[in-house]
Parts: sequence; C-alpha cells; structure tokens
Amino acid sequence: MDSLSVAVEASGLQNVHSIREAVDQRLGEWLPLDATGRDQVANAMRGSVLPAGKRVRPLLLVMAAQGLGCSSPSLIDLGCAVEMVHASSLIIDDMPCMDDAQVRRGRPTIHREYGEDVAVLAAIALLTKAFSLVSSLPNVSAALRAQLVTELANAVGMQGLVHGQYKDLREGATQRSAQDIATTNELKTGVLFGAALNMAALVADATDTQRQSLTKFAQELGQAFQLLDDLRDGATDTGKDPLQDEGKSTLVTLLGPDAARKQLLRHITQADASLTAVYGPNQAVSRFMHKLFDQALAPR
Repeated sequence: MDSLSVAVEASGLQNVHSIREAVDQRLGEWLPLDATGRDQVANAMRGSVLPAGKRVRPLLLVMAAQGLGCSSPSLIDLGCAVEMVHASSLIIDDMPCMDDAQVRRGRPTIHREYGEDVAVLAAIALLTKAFSLVSSLPNVSAALRAQLVTELANAVGMQGLVHGQYKDLREGATQRSAQDIATTNELKTGVLFGAALNMAALVADATDTQRQSLTKFAQELGQAFQLLDDLRDGATDTGKDPLQDEGKSTLVTLLGPDAARKQLLRHITQADASLTAVYGPNQAVSRFMHKLFDQALAPR
C-alpha cells in the first residue's frame, strides 16, 4: 500500500480514493497501450504517467472544485490534463542534459528505458495531449475552455515550468538568496499547483476573493512541497535518485535542516489559512494536505 492510500485510510477521506481511481482509469483510457510494441512513444507516455504517482495535482483540482459546489463531469479530465503536464515536466527534468536522473517512481527514468529520442517525443506528445483534452472538453463553453487552456499554458511556459527549470539549471549551483531560491521553487513547483487550483475555481465559477485565496494556497503549498523534496533529498524511499540536489543551493543548504523544516511548517499554516478563508475549518482539502505532509515528515 502506498503512502497516499495510507493517508486516505487514516483520515477517512474515502472520496480521495474514489477520485484517484477515476483519474487512474481515465488516464488509462486517454493513453491506450500499443499491444504491438512498435509504438514506443505511446508506451513511454503510459510509462511516465500510469505508474503509481500520488496524483496530488488532479486530486486537489477535483476536491477544490467539489468543495465549491461543482460536480462537473469534466473535472476528472481536467485533472488528467494537469497530470499529463506534470509527467511531461518530469521526463524533461530527468534528461541527461537537465538533472540526469536515473530513477523515477522506483523505476528507470523514461530516457533510460526508451532512449532520449523517445523521451523527448513522449514529453511533447503528453503536452499536446493535455492541451487537446482541455480544448475539447464536453459540456464546457468555448469561452471557458479558452480560459482553461490559457491557464495551463501559462503554467508551462516562460511564466512557469520552463523558466523555473532554466533558473534551476543556470543558478542552482551558485550561491543564491532565500528569495531567489523561493522564486525558482515557485516557478518549478508552485505554478502547476496554481494552475490546478485556478482551473478548479474557473469551472466552479468561484468569486474573485475565493480565487485569490486558492492562488495563495497554491503558492504556499508549492513552497512547502519543494522544501519537503529538498529535506528528503538523501532518503532512499522516495522512488528517486538520492542526493540529487548535492551541490545545489537550496533552502536546506542555506538555512539548515531545522530552520528549513520550521519554514515548511509555516507554509503549511499559511496554506491552511487560505483554505479556511474559502471553505471554513476542518475541510477535506486541508485534511488531505496534512496527511501527505505528516506522513512524509514522520520520524523514521
């Protein structure tokens, strides 16, 4: 049983389990298996998306929209699109010309398993699949589809993941201020959380005040997630290469582990406050977030 399933059972969030099952099933439908084995790009796409990821981004998208009273059947497909973008970014991050990672989710990285050429093509194909999916959502107006596509595009491009990866590659090995590191972390991690939450708000027809609070939640969550990733860089149970950040300037190397952990907890507190402003106290998104972090931060 993986950590997310444990978190679900421990918190009683049965809805999380059902959402994850729906997302996994739909991803399998959007990314069919090539039974002939000849279409390695299709199989690389599946190999990057379908193994047991946490599905945090689609789960947050669906739960945030549901908490605002939205029951659109398009929520699962929107979550799938965000997960495809996330998987594409991981393929690219892992490439030899980027982080040169060997392991992802406990398996060989896509470029190791299928070759660099197939990995590049699979990453591009996942991005185009995600945008095609969003742009053709049924039961969603053309105007809203255009807004959703724009939101996702902004998260990918020079306002988001691309810029964050570039800054990390070019500046990560140099001494940086805490603000510079936080800016890179926001671009690398926070913007896709922000896109997921903003897309949820758009579909749910949230108020401007609710959208602002959800954006703030995404920013705080992104910083907390990156800090957690940095704090656990040397762990052997992450499904990734240990010590991938060795030699890189992170908030952990700048502040030290204890101070970084305290800052992570401050981000979670701020994220909680933003959720409370939208949904009130003791609601599902907050419980889900806490279970994820509590388990990851538990002493081993």
